[in-house]
Amino acid sequence: MSKYKLEYIWLDGKKPVPGLRGKGLIKSFEKPPTLADLPLWGFDGSSTMQAEGNKSDCVLKPVALYPDAAKKDGYLVLSEVMHPDGTAHSTNMRATAEDDPDIWFGFEQEYFLYKDGRPLGFPKDGHPSTPQGPYYCGVGYKYMGSIARTIVEEHLDLCLHAGINHEGINAEVAKGQWEFQIFGKGSHKAADDLWMARYLMARLCEKYEVDFELYCKPIKGDWNGSGMHSNFSTKHLRDVGGKEYLEALMKAFENNIAAHIEVYGPDNHLRLTGLHETQAIDKFSYALSDRGASVRLPVNFIKNGYKGYLEDRRPNSEADPYQIVSRILKTINTVPTK
Repeated sequence: MSKYKLEYIWLDGKKPVPGLRGKGLIKSFEKPPTLADLPLWGFDGSSTMQAEGNKSDCVLKPVALYPDAAKKDGYLVLSEVMHPDGTAHSTNMRATAEDDPDIWFGFEQEYFLYKDGRPLGFPKDGHPSTPQGPYYCGVGYKYMGSIARTIVEEHLDLCLHAGINHEGINAEVAKGQWEFQIFGKGSHKAADDLWMARYLMARLCEKYEVDFELYCKPIKGDWNGSGMHSNFSTKHLRDVGGKEYLEALMKAFENNIAAHIEVYGPDNHLRLTGLHETQAIDKFSYALSDRGASVRLPVNFIKNGYKGYLEDRRPNSEADPYQIVSRILKTINTVPTK
C-alpha cells in the first residue's frame, strides 16, 4: 500500500462568483487511485458561506481526478458540494447544467498577473509609457517583463500533466495580461478543466508572490478589460446549421440578454462598453469575424454553410463557467431544429 496526497478542491458560497477552496487528504491505495476509488469527504460549511454554525457539515463528492505534478503521488480531486442527505447544495452550480454529451465548449480565460497591487510591468505610479498594442502576443523584456512568461509556461506544464485540455496560451492586449484556452466535449469537461486550471494558477502564483487577478476591469481608462469568450457548438450546428437556424438562434440570444448578462460575471458594465473589442452590455449583435459583436461568427462559418461553432464574447474573466454552460444550453434549447 502506498500513501497518496489527495487535494479536494471545491467552490465556496462567495457571491456573486464562487471562490476556490482546497484541503488535503492522505489515503492509502494499492495502486494509483481512480475516481471510483475516492471517498466522499466533508468540510465546515460555516467557514465557506455554505452553512450555519449549528448545522455546518457539508459533503464533498469527487467528480473529476487530475494528477498533480507539483507533488509526489499527488492528485487533485475536483468535488461538488452536497448536503449530508446527498442532494446538491444550492451553491453547486455544476449540478444545474443539463447533461448534454453533444455540446462542445471552449473558454478563452483572460487574466492579469499582479504584484504589489498593480499589473506586472506597471510602474509604481501611473501607467507604462507604451500604451496597449505591442503587448498582445509580444516578445522581449521591454514588453513582457522578466517573470510573467516563466509563470505562464510553468502553469501550462502543470495543466498538461494534469490532463487539462489546453489549446493554447498568449500574452494579451494590456501589459501584465495573459490568456489560456481550454476545450472540452460535453456539458462539464471544459468547465471542470477551467476551474482546475484557475486553481493551479492561483496556487502557482503563491510561489512567485504574485496575484492571479480575474476581475474584469482592474485598470480603468484606455486599457482592455478581461473576458472569457465562450465558444460553443451543438451537433446540429456542426452537422446541419443553415442561415435560417442561425437567425432563429441569434434571435433567442437577443431575447435573453438580461438572463445571459446576469451570469456572465460581475461588473461587466465596466467592460462591455462598446469599446475595446466589445459590444455594449444592453445591446446584442452578431457578425462575421467581428470582435466588437456580442457573438462573433468565425471567419469560415458562412463559407461552410452556416455550420461550425459560435463565440459569445460577453462573458467576463471572473464568470463561473458552469453558469455560462447552463445558460447557453437553456437558450439553445428554446430553438427548434428541423
